[in-house]
Amino acid sequence: LARARATRVPLVRHGARPGLSGLVPETAARAHAQALLAPLAAQPALTDTLRTWLSLHGSWDRTAVALGVHRNTVRQRVARGALLLGADLDDPDVRMELWFALRHS
Repeated sequence: LARARATRVPLVRHGARPGLSGLVPETAARAHAQALLAPLAAQPALTDTLRTWLSLHGSWDRTAVALGVHRNTVRQRVARGALLLGADLDDPDVRMELWFALRHS
């Protein structure tokens, strides 16, 4: 990290292989995200909690620390978000689609 900062060279370099986001036009990705996340539109705390929870691989404790809330609050918000979305967050495909949408929201 110190070397990357000193030389102003990115710490991580991505190869020529496109990522998943590169396969979907940005306008289509945003439209999909908006449609998928519509049930959460009026509750930004749920969206932020789901985004953080997914980015921390479903860790209740790390999400609670990152958001500055109690872990039970995280559990309640994630459960509420899953209910509003009609999503089974134990399914990795659902998590992936939700992560994709949150990245483009």
